[in-house]
Amino acid sequence: MVDYHAANQSYQYGPSSGGNGAGGGGSMGDYMAQEDDWDRDLLLDPAWEKQQRKTFTAWCNSHLRKAGTQIENIDEDFRDGLKLMLLLEVISGERLPKPERGKMRVHKINNVNKALDFIASKGVKLVSIGAEEIVDGNAKMTLGMIWTIILRFAIQDISVEETSAKEGLLLWCQRKTAPYKNVNVQNFHISWKDGLAFNALIHRHRPELIEYDKLRKDDPVTNLNNAFEVAEKYLDIPKMLDAEDIVNTARPDEKAIMTYVSSFYHAFSGAQKAETAANRICKVLAVNQENEHLMEDYERLASDLLEWIRRTIPWLEDRVPQKTIQEMQQKLEDFRDYRRVHKPPKVQEKCQLEINFNTLQTKLRLSNRPAFMPSEGKMVSDINNGWQHLEQAEKGYEEWLLNEIRRLERLDHLAEKFRQKASIHEAWTDGKEAMLKQRDYETATLSDIKALIRKHEAFESDLAAHQDRVEQIAAIAQELNELDYYDSHNVNTRCQKICDQWDALGSLTHSRREALEKTEKQLETIDQLHLEYAKRAAPFNNWMESAMEDLQDMFIVHTIEEIEGLISAHDQFKSTLPDADREREAILAIHKEAQRIAESNHIKLSGSNPYTTVTPQIINSKWEKVQQLVPKRDHALLEEQSKQQSNEHLRRQFASQANIVGPWIQTKMEEIGRISIEMNGTLEDQLNHLKRYERSIVDYKPNLDLLEQQHQLIQEALIFDNKHTNYTMEHIRVGWEQLLTTIARTINEVENQILTRDAKGISQEQMQEFRASFNHFDKDHGGALGPEEFKACLISLGYDVENDRQKQTGSMDSDDFRALLISTGYSLGDAEFNRIMSVVDPNHSGLVTFQAFIDFMSRETTDTDTADQVIASFKVLAGDKNFITAEELRRELPPDQAEYCIARMAPYQGPDAVPGALDYKSFSTALYGESDL
Repeated sequence: MVDYHAANQSYQYGPSSGGNGAGGGGSMGDYMAQEDDWDRDLLLDPAWEKQQRKTFTAWCNSHLRKAGTQIENIDEDFRDGLKLMLLLEVISGERLPKPERGKMRVHKINNVNKALDFIASKGVKLVSIGAEEIVDGNAKMTLGMIWTIILRFAIQDISVEETSAKEGLLLWCQRKTAPYKNVNVQNFHISWKDGLAFNALIHRHRPELIEYDKLRKDDPVTNLNNAFEVAEKYLDIPKMLDAEDIVNTARPDEKAIMTYVSSFYHAFSGAQKAETAANRICKVLAVNQENEHLMEDYERLASDLLEWIRRTIPWLEDRVPQKTIQEMQQKLEDFRDYRRVHKPPKVQEKCQLEINFNTLQTKLRLSNRPAFMPSEGKMVSDINNGWQHLEQAEKGYEEWLLNEIRRLERLDHLAEKFRQKASIHEAWTDGKEAMLKQRDYETATLSDIKALIRKHEAFESDLAAHQDRVEQIAAIAQELNELDYYDSHNVNTRCQKICDQWDALGSLTHSRREALEKTEKQLETIDQLHLEYAKRAAPFNNWMESAMEDLQDMFIVHTIEEIEGLISAHDQFKSTLPDADREREAILAIHKEAQRIAESNHIKLSGSNPYTTVTPQIINSKWEKVQQLVPKRDHALLEEQSKQQSNEHLRRQFASQANIVGPWIQTKMEEIGRISIEMNGTLEDQLNHLKRYERSIVDYKPNLDLLEQQHQLIQEALIFDNKHTNYTMEHIRVGWEQLLTTIARTINEVENQILTRDAKGISQEQMQEFRASFNHFDKDHGGALGPEEFKACLISLGYDVENDRQKQTGSMDSDDFRALLISTGYSLGDAEFNRIMSVVDPNHSGLVTFQAFIDFMSRETTDTDTADQVIASFKVLAGDKNFITAEELRRELPPDQAEYCIARMAPYQGPDAVPGALDYKSFSTALYGESDL
């Protein structure tokens, strides 16, 4: 018989202890000391003994059938020890010593002792149970021995929330049945009498097997039979109890109930492990699917934005000029539509794309995934480069449009001036060639010849006076050619015709002079008065023609000063009119004097001055024309002055608003920078504060719209400069776009901090401590730390020490700082520091942002799912195989995630592969970036 007086370091089982194993705070005998046992009266309650016989027999047979046998009478069939040893081999999975096959009592005792020795080898001390009692068929001892085996192999290893054995099994039942009405499991006897607890356990794990809502508490027999039948039919749990025995017993046998309930625990524990594994895989796959959706959205948005930039830049780089101002102004209007309508949504898309990219990278870091690398040409830097190219083309395009409008405006002015001067010159040259070709001197008298000579001299004087106009016409034509005037061909043709005609006039003039000088000696008499009249009338006539030309000349000005200059020049011209009037009277007096002399000397005149074609009527007519043009010129100048005054008002109006909006934008930019550094309160408070700040900025948009309206009025008035302000509309637009982008980025940074905090379990106090330390060492408030500042910040968060020479500060040199780290036990050699910097500054920019700092701190203190954990979870679902099948995936995972795995898992190539086997190990590794998926 086994020695039951041994030391109590091992568990003690027996009829007087039937209890709990170690784990969760006590030996298996501790709780059984409080229970009724066989030793109290040395007899079992008959009802309890009946329940135990049936339950223990069913429990033993549930294991013996695996070996192809069973028992009928529990206190008879174990007497020879053979089936007892077989039972222990089945439930332990170990081989016992070879049994003795003899029929003698000694053989049976030896076999039973081998079984009892095996039980004792498992750390169990059997009390008052000997081989002789079992061989003799002692029911009390046999049942006690079977209960000991059940406790050791079916109940002892149950562990729930740091409790084990009986307490663990009870806690498991309470957890599983807690949601069910009319169920309150407090023990393993009367709590199970109505049968609802058994049905609740089954329904909790296999709800399709039980219609729990149809069960009634007042019908315990039906409830118990339903649970027993379902368990036997669908869960492979044999029927170990009779419903009538339980109902008709005041207090059902606790050991029978525990034995039966433990079968439920073991039946469902495998399903619970599969559920946990499936949940882990679902979580990992859900994160992966969400990240893939974010990556696809980024690729799509980046492609659309880059395509829009690609289409827009050639339009902005198109510098083909138009022929008219109207066509160029239409181009300017198209450009304004682009600025007002087409570009702003793209600015928002670019900002949102950057925010989505940052959020995606943060989520990838938090889920321990490799960083997202967009397709070639679709990086954020590629988009920024394209955007810069777009804005450069945009700026150059606007300047080109304005310059082209100025050029066409000047071209129209020059072309009109050319036509006006050419028309005046052509009118003057009309008939001159015919006059110079006359041979009237051949039949003229001497006086006529002399008159012809004087007339020719007057013509030459007139010809010389017109030389300046011809040069002006040629100069204007040349300038039109240089400015690429669209009608340059006709201008050149007309100019060439005028120049050729001018050369011909010069040649004819020279030929006629030679002819007249040839006969000059024959001519002696000349009318001095007519000659004097002709000499004075010709320049005066030219002066009047020039005055009329100037009075009708078009002008273009851009400032109030320029128009005031023209008004001043016109006033000066008007001041010369009295002198000109006196000259006109003097010239007319000469003509009158010639007539008076001719009449007094009875000289018959031909009626016209032989020396000039400028008659007094012509002089009076042109003088009257000049007098009419002067007030018209006054009116035109005053109108232009009013226009320039209106333009000046527009300049001042725009400057007044721009000088308010520009500084406001600058102030807000500075405030955002200060807020991002001096953030107080919780991250949620900071986020709400920033969003309210963003709304206040958006509410300021009407002021910018008003400024756009004023700027449009200025452009429509063709105003190109403004001395009253240093702000242009372009500066205001760029500042506004930068302001919106900056506040959006700041909000996104706080949102990512919240995401990091929640995912990594960082407390608000830790986050505030990180922020305070970061801001303390961010001496230039630039939002990033240099390497030495980053080292000092690390020390401030957990290594508050000082060495022999100086206390650690953010300004000590690198050698002192490294010595200080070593003295505190924090090894930070060059290799280690370079490793940390490669984590927080993967781009080697030499700066550590706050987001990278938070990611580093959280990564050092928290843990995340790993590839090994996912592989282990798949192995559970696969039933401990090295591969998994599509059927198993569809059974254990939700449909969409099961199909996701099936589509991406490679076929399994191991030696134990079967048709349809899938490789879950390479798939799990690929999820974490350790190989290609």
